[in-house]
Amino acid sequence: MSTPASIVAVLLVTVATLVIGAYGLRMARTTSDFYVASRTVSPAWNASAISGEYLSAASFLGVAGLILAYGVDMLWYPVGYTAGYLILLLFVAAPLRRSGAYTLPDFAEARLSSIPVRRISSVLVVVIGWLYLVPQLQGASLTLHTVTGAPPWAGSLIVAIVVLTNVLAGGMRSITFVQAFQYWTKVTALLVPLVVVLLHWQASGGPTPAGTAFPTTREPIQVQLATGTSVQAPASAQVVVHGSLDGADVNGPVTLTAGTHYLGAGATVLLPAGTVVPQGLGASTVHNSTWLRPLQGGPGTDHPLYATYSLMLATFLGTMGLPHVLVRFYTNPDGRSARRATVAVLVLLSGFYLLPTVYGVLARVYTPDLLLTGRTDAAVLLLPARVIPGPLGQLLSALVTAGAFAAFLSTSSGLTVSVSGVLAQDVLRRVASVRAFRWASVVAVTIPYLISVAAYRLPVADAVGLAFAVAASSFCPLLLLGIWWRRLTDVGAATGLVVGGGLAALAVLTTILTHPTSGWTAALLTQPAAWCVPLAFTVMVATSYATRRRLPEGTGRALARMHTPESLSLRPDPTA
Repeated sequence: MSTPASIVAVLLVTVATLVIGAYGLRMARTTSDFYVASRTVSPAWNASAISGEYLSAASFLGVAGLILAYGVDMLWYPVGYTAGYLILLLFVAAPLRRSGAYTLPDFAEARLSSIPVRRISSVLVVVIGWLYLVPQLQGASLTLHTVTGAPPWAGSLIVAIVVLTNVLAGGMRSITFVQAFQYWTKVTALLVPLVVVLLHWQASGGPTPAGTAFPTTREPIQVQLATGTSVQAPASAQVVVHGSLDGADVNGPVTLTAGTHYLGAGATVLLPAGTVVPQGLGASTVHNSTWLRPLQGGPGTDHPLYATYSLMLATFLGTMGLPHVLVRFYTNPDGRSARRATVAVLVLLSGFYLLPTVYGVLARVYTPDLLLTGRTDAAVLLLPARVIPGPLGQLLSALVTAGAFAAFLSTSSGLTVSVSGVLAQDVLRRVASVRAFRWASVVAVTIPYLISVAAYRLPVADAVGLAFAVAASSFCPLLLLGIWWRRLTDVGAATGLVVGGGLAALAVLTTILTHPTSGWTAALLTQPAAWCVPLAFTVMVATSYATRRRLPEGTGRALARMHTPESLSLRPDPTA
């Protein structure tokens, strides 16, 4: 789908991001500007900026791709992504702002008076940040390759360079304006094409995924496979293959019998109109009737009930442990502003997530061939041109492409700032400075870029879901217990972080390297939150009771600061 309009759209978003970032540079002068925008961001600006950085590749591309492949079970992703902010609003937002910290490791040290806990927190911030950043860069590569045919490394390189330029120039002050602009760009880029697509969809009779059918092509579609792929044909189909099929060279029409087949790298498959689409192994190779029912299983598990509850736990509790989200609450002037910003974020996210959900449903009708290649994340990019052939469809696809790049840039910017802040304070030097922050930014972007080029690509929503699982298993217990339970000790916190975060990270690493697909092993590794989160809480509480004599001396003072409204803490002493 290489069109001049898509290339121009990418260039426009890139240039706009750099120009707005340059405006922020004029206002960035101090270390506080780089880390937390001097804590002067209004709730309205902050809500747009938070929504901008939170709506990542997983939200813009991944949600629709997962709904296309696996059905209504995947609606828990957008529900969980949004509901996590409600928990954040109720338990974390205001106290965290009042803590006075710059970063999560700052909070850990201030609350527990422990350098080891700070260091463990620093490692986890970097791990979560990079785990979240890699799929953003991979999504950029997928988008640019889809719309222009550019090499796989090109899209991620553009995002890395633009993000690094903005962060080096103005830090948090600069990216606040950029992320607010990019939120509204993303909403417009999905909403306008969707309205036009729905009008054409209704005019064509409103076709929907039939209740008793497999995904079927509406028109002839040619698919080229970049890598060798095992596919499952739900029913016998007449296709045209040029390349390797089941180890034999084929160059013409062939009957693809029901069952499993192997298509070699570089093979081209022409699917005539009305063909039942063969689907990559691991996709939802079931009737649309099953696709429309909950608890039918998602990617990589034979235990859908467990996977659903584990996914809910990860997304509901993981939001409060995402470093790039939490760092934005430090930019509010006070705790009341933090709460107001969070309420606004809930409204903005709820409206946005309606859009990729509809894209996913329509993609089941108009882009079923993506189930064959496994590139379901491209559904949002391809849908407008599939529904509306010609220049109008290409223009709408270009607008979607612009929104996708805005998603990659905004989330990557927030992640880079949060990881850079930790690296600058805890690796390069302990005292925060602009120079240390800038050097840390280079490291924060370069390493995940290299990983994104070399690593196996999971669906972006899956990869981000794994980051949520690590966050929920580490920083969620630390924040909830650190803010609301005075008996938390440094040993309890450190042990819980190592056990919960370490085991979740190990499960994620095993998933990425081995790609488990069936049985309880796959379920426990691909969705680790259900056992890692309770384990982390249990270890923190039990170890704190066992080491209760190590309760920090400043516990009462730290808790009072977090729970006392600023209006009270700033009142003059009447006895003075």
